Amino acid sequence: MNAPVYEHNFANVQDYLHHRHPYLMIGSIHAIGERAIQTSTHVSGDEYFLAGHFPGSPIVPGAMLQEMTTQSAGILLAARFNPMQEFDTHDPFFNEYALGVLVRLKGARFRGFARPGQTLHTHVELMDQVGEIFEFKGRILLDGKLIMNNSFQLANILARTLQGDQESV
Repeated sequence: MNAPVYEHNFANVQDYLHHRHPYLMIGSIHAIGERAIQTSTHVSGDEYFLAGHFPGSPIVPGAMLQEMTTQSAGILLAARFNPMQEFDTHDPFFNEYALGVLVRLKGARFRGFARPGQTLHTHVELMDQVGEIFEFKGRILLDGKLIMNNSFQLANILARTLQGDQESV
């Protein structure tokens, strides 16, 4: 993975993503490079998806790990590949484009579990771009050990498509 450019004074995660509680999966942005990003998430144990997954032995579902990588990639798109001059994550009807819409999962491999009290570190790298389609590889580490890796595609699409004003992506 390319070494990210370390920056200081990152804006709030919500300045990059439209996601909000309880579906915001990223706690902190640590580095944004030209084609890579590093973020982290602390699993508090209060997350809605832990209540039933699994009672007595809560673990973060694989779908949520996948979402952590796609949200991290979405931050990278908003920071480096945003086709709009003005961008507002607080007004969903302001932006012409919806950034980072998941359009393809190419594979994921799970190699461990994440539990309450642990901090997950997400590393995502942009591998290729064709127009407004972006291909990524992601990794999630826990205490320096790989617990999940995946590949997926996100797209920047017209916001009215996401809002239901057009047929499909």
